[in-house]
Amino acid sequence: MGKMSDLRSRFVNRDLSWLQFNARVLQEAEDERNPLIERLRFLGIFSNNLDEFFRVRYATIQRMSDSDDVKKVKETLGGWDPNDLLHAIQSEVNVLNDRVETTYAKLMLALELEGIKIIDEQDLTQGQKDHIRKYYIDKVSPTVFAMILQDHLPFPELNDASIYLAIRLWPKLGGEPVLSMVEVPAEIHGRFIELPKYGKNYLMFLDDVLRHNLQYAYFLFPSQRIEAFTFKISRDAELDLDHHDVSSTVLDRVRRGLEDRQVGDPVRMVYDRDMPADFLAYLMGRIGMQNSDAVIAGGRYHNKKDLMRFPNIGGAHLEHPRLEPLQHPDLDMEKSLMNVVRQKDALLFLPYHNFLSLVRFLREAAIDPSVTKISITLYRLASQSRIVSALINAAKNGKKVRVVIELQARFDEENNLHYLEKMRKEGIEVQTGVEGLKVHSKVVHIERNTADGDKEYFAVVGTGNFHEGSAKVYTDYLLLTANPSICADVARVFEFLYEPYKVIKYKELLVSPHYSRNGIIKCIDREIAHAKKGKKAEIIMKFNSLSSYDIGEKLYEASKAGVKVRLIVRGVCCVRPGVKGLSENIHVVSIVDRFLEHSRVYYFANDGDPKMYLASFDMMTRNLDLRVEVGAPVLDSRIQREILDHLDIQFRDNVKARVYDAEGRSAHRVAPGPRIRSQMELYEYVKKQAKKRKA
Repeated sequence: MGKMSDLRSRFVNRDLSWLQFNARVLQEAEDERNPLIERLRFLGIFSNNLDEFFRVRYATIQRMSDSDDVKKVKETLGGWDPNDLLHAIQSEVNVLNDRVETTYAKLMLALELEGIKIIDEQDLTQGQKDHIRKYYIDKVSPTVFAMILQDHLPFPELNDASIYLAIRLWPKLGGEPVLSMVEVPAEIHGRFIELPKYGKNYLMFLDDVLRHNLQYAYFLFPSQRIEAFTFKISRDAELDLDHHDVSSTVLDRVRRGLEDRQVGDPVRMVYDRDMPADFLAYLMGRIGMQNSDAVIAGGRYHNKKDLMRFPNIGGAHLEHPRLEPLQHPDLDMEKSLMNVVRQKDALLFLPYHNFLSLVRFLREAAIDPSVTKISITLYRLASQSRIVSALINAAKNGKKVRVVIELQARFDEENNLHYLEKMRKEGIEVQTGVEGLKVHSKVVHIERNTADGDKEYFAVVGTGNFHEGSAKVYTDYLLLTANPSICADVARVFEFLYEPYKVIKYKELLVSPHYSRNGIIKCIDREIAHAKKGKKAEIIMKFNSLSSYDIGEKLYEASKAGVKVRLIVRGVCCVRPGVKGLSENIHVVSIVDRFLEHSRVYYFANDGDPKMYLASFDMMTRNLDLRVEVGAPVLDSRIQREILDHLDIQFRDNVKARVYDAEGRSAHRVAPGPRIRSQMELYEYVKKQAKKRKA
């Protein structure tokens, strides 16, 4: 009991910390300094994040509440009883949802002031009614399927990506209402329907288009009145893969798991608070909702995640001005990139630099007659991946192409299955990861024959996915190098991936699951030793999440020894900064802005001989112990200096940076002097570096 209560007092629970991250996303929707359409889209991001949280984390904690191993569960949850944690989560979510509804109402009023009005079926002029009726008949009606709910028939399987109209039709001749349901086909038509312009720009929710035309869908049921209320559910999204089934491949198990996910247990239901109590109770019973705490009264509209794609039918001032990716000054697209990397390392800083430089690098390898082999790990891919196109091109040109693709990349499984089959058809050797470990590393290895008969090697190590879409909105680093030690280590990573039971040693890389944790702890211990000798000691880390208690305790130890610890954490942070006698030397900031902070950097001052790593891993148990991850040292002092400049700009942010307190909450950083919005400053920094290098 003592250990559990100590855990709870020393660390913030990871799930409550995550909700605070999502609260920072909501702050961006509330922030009047942001363009109006961007605020709406942040509201959509908040909603999308929360949906995934319920499908994954909330569902996981629900399963933990049924476990017999109470001690292990409480230790996993940082000293929390799972039922207490579920109640704490729901309480926090209810507060956030109230803020969402308030913010949404304010944004609708602000849209009207910009000449954009969202109207419902009650507000239509006759001309708009005619337009909507024609639109429904021509476009929507073929995709609408009315499901009559009858007790003797099975309840329809609900898609947790969709919203539904729960419908009561009151017969003209009186009697009990007919109960029914319609899935709103937003995936096909989009959520927002543009109406003819009458002095203003008008939009209508697809839900309301359906409401207005329900008499056409239910023409067989003459009704005096039709009532329609939206609702949605979230299902447990964890793929239940039977790892004891040795007779089937990972591929087979993922395919089965995807089918099972469609009927996973419901973990949350959100409904229109105007829905009558008896109708709600009926739906809850038929859906199988067991936990009333996860049944949430909402407004008329759900799936606010669709606001992520809210159309701008107003002026350009309603969105962020476009920032075009900059060409890396060393990577001239008309010259050999391999020749550049052969001479010196190159660092792509996304999304400020153009991701196409990496595509160009792979395309060059694909057509170079001297390149014999390309190996790559893939975790998430764009729907139209130029990376895959370059790999197929290489295979067609006779290169040996080896791909390790992770089929268990959550919510990207189907896309990855598609690419697996496509690449195999083109003669690419594709492996589906390592049994029991997710392959989350982002690495490339290229082998090439030289003119004198020797071999030369190139490598890419990244902090984020090889994904053209996320490369436009995620901040990440890609290190392109021909350093022999790093290239040899990357080759050993692929050796491990193909022979996972072989013990592999690495000279330069930090590789999970065997070496990352110990490597980071060794670096922290070295700073502690320096501090105890009175030497300057400093740790700077930038990552997405910190939930490993071992790493947290080690940072507390460093703080108590006098090491200056500065963290930039986007999401979960279980460490409590600024606690007297524990963490006075730990300072934590979080930045939420137009780009998603995703890069991972680990810097250790090391008494004047600094060590810096760019990595795919966060300070989480799953990244350090349960995945194949790679961290590469930054050996080029010029690149190391640039990255430190990047971090310094972020620590000086006084517009979008938030400072954590000991309770895990955060407030906007207030600092004197000129306003510094780090992401915009970084864009200017990268632009200046390019000009300086060219000069």
